[in-house]
Amino acid sequence: MKSHRIALLFNANKIFDREVIAGIAAYLSSTRATWDLFLEEDFRLRLPGIEHWQGDGIIADFDDPAVAAALTRSRVPVVAVGGSYENQAAYPEDVPYVATDNFKLIKMARDHLIEAGLRHFAMFSLPEAQENRWAQEREHAFRALMDKDKMEPHIYRGLGTSAPSWDEAVEQQIQWLHSLPKPVGIIAVTDARARQLMQACIMAGIAVPEQVALIGIDNDPLARMLTRIPLSSVIQGAQEMGRTAAHLLDQMLHGVRMSGTRVLVPPVGINVLASTQHEAPKHPHVMRARHFIRQYACQGIKTHQVAEYVGISRSSLESYFRQELNCSVHDVILRFKLDAATSMLARGERSIAEVALCCGFTSVQYMHAVFKRELGCTPRTYQDRAMLGIVDDGSALPPPELAA
Repeated sequence: MKSHRIALLFNANKIFDREVIAGIAAYLSSTRATWDLFLEEDFRLRLPGIEHWQGDGIIADFDDPAVAAALTRSRVPVVAVGGSYENQAAYPEDVPYVATDNFKLIKMARDHLIEAGLRHFAMFSLPEAQENRWAQEREHAFRALMDKDKMEPHIYRGLGTSAPSWDEAVEQQIQWLHSLPKPVGIIAVTDARARQLMQACIMAGIAVPEQVALIGIDNDPLARMLTRIPLSSVIQGAQEMGRTAAHLLDQMLHGVRMSGTRVLVPPVGINVLASTQHEAPKHPHVMRARHFIRQYACQGIKTHQVAEYVGISRSSLESYFRQELNCSVHDVILRFKLDAATSMLARGERSIAEVALCCGFTSVQYMHAVFKRELGCTPRTYQDRAMLGIVDDGSALPPPELAA
């Protein structure tokens, strides 16, 4: 069987590009296609000399206008991957194009915020630039949805990320956050952008999700690890895009004409975490306490530290928690630690001892006792069941939407 030489032009430092490449790999492993894949060894996209490359086909990220321009006169079959466009004339001509459906991404995020009980909405985007066309398309989608409901579309682009402008960027983000009506649901165009805004909220003392419910796009595990409060995110169908792009190119390599083919791939769903589990508390002390707990529960904080942060006595704080949440401050701290532990165990990336340490349990034995009491099983059993998809949270602690 003939082997084909295929170039993949992506910047795999981005989660979206990595997922597309994973989809291409999944297609190859499930078919008889034999491809020799050419990527830069550091997974960065470098265009110089691509016109002289002697290969059989290319799959490339056309969100980068430089890539689209460089491949305009390609002598080998090309399949483009990128974002969808409101204006049909914006798509490249005579090139099969596999797109993430930007409108459905934003609609899914906004629908989730509506279901969480929010009535005000905003978007955190990126500065206008050719390489950020996909972000501007998401703005168009957000504006259209808001206009349809006769609501004001609060859109903020802010500054790009760079060391010289970092402090100014954060200050401007905080000013924008203070200017918004509260509570507000904010859609960030990426998880990376959401992470920045989350940090600005924390620095400004703005409670997430009571005052600002925040959702990103990409479901990037690195962004989740870098946020103190677990970040909700829309899961793009990037792997399906990769599989589709590989299938189209495979067809072209066998003589099938695909010129002008367009495929829009919808999002997979939403990974719902604490940043959008909005439930407006009746008392501001409870809101401040939960905001503090979300950030520091896994550092082993105690009830008296939460009370000190809020600025009231421990007994008063306990009374407010009993009235509003029907549980103690310790219950909420423990529930958050337990949720963090079950999430880590389900991913299977760390040992039980490491999970206990990361989640603020004083010892493996204590975490074992908590799991037995609250979930009716040991951490090891929970992990084994999670791997099989049969976990059952039978906890008697307050539900996650209260503890989160």
